[in-house]
Amino acid sequence: MTGSTIKDTPEEWEVRGTGTPFRGKKTSVRTDDVVMPDGSVVTRDYQVHPGSVAVLALDGEGRVLVIRQYRHPVREKLWEIPAGLLDVPGENPLHAAQRELYEEAHVKAEDWRVLADVYTTPGGCDEAVRIFLARNLSEAEGERFAVEDEEADMELARVPVADLVRGVLAGDLHNNCLVVGVLSLIAAERGDGLDALRPAGAPWPARPFEA
Repeated sequence: MTGSTIKDTPEEWEVRGTGTPFRGKKTSVRTDDVVMPDGSVVTRDYQVHPGSVAVLALDGEGRVLVIRQYRHPVREKLWEIPAGLLDVPGENPLHAAQRELYEEAHVKAEDWRVLADVYTTPGGCDEAVRIFLARNLSEAEGERFAVEDEEADMELARVPVADLVRGVLAGDLHNNCLVVGVLSLIAAERGDGLDALRPAGAPWPARPFEA
């Protein structure tokens, strides 16, 4: 198999029964009885997620805009790139990404590209994330967005890409979108270049949307 032919493909096995034992504010847990290739039926529990976007915002000095935020499930303050949920089914992910960059960093960008599309934990959650590259940054106009809860304690910084790469490879940085985004950026720069990345409105089969 060559690099040009390796590709994930859609497939859906038969489900004999399904239930939703838990519904939360933003996500839920689903239980499916799935038919295996040998005909046996097994139960699979997984988190149902609306999907997310993340933004690797790169400034003219080669620095990435990052935020530091408390994440209760892992009991750590993590350095991350701006990210957030898709608010409504079918929402244009670019619009969601622009919103998150404004709300979390009060920054806007003129140039947007798709950096990577990932499933965060496909063995136990259907969350899909589109990671954008944003360039030509400037301060957003108007008042800053009012933040609350964990976001009220956020720190903002601009960190050179090389420092982030070192942090990832040293095991000091753990946020999945930051890790995937930074390493994808380096791969793109060393490959066909950032201008060859997919356009911001590229199709996203995992979370279809209208332009």
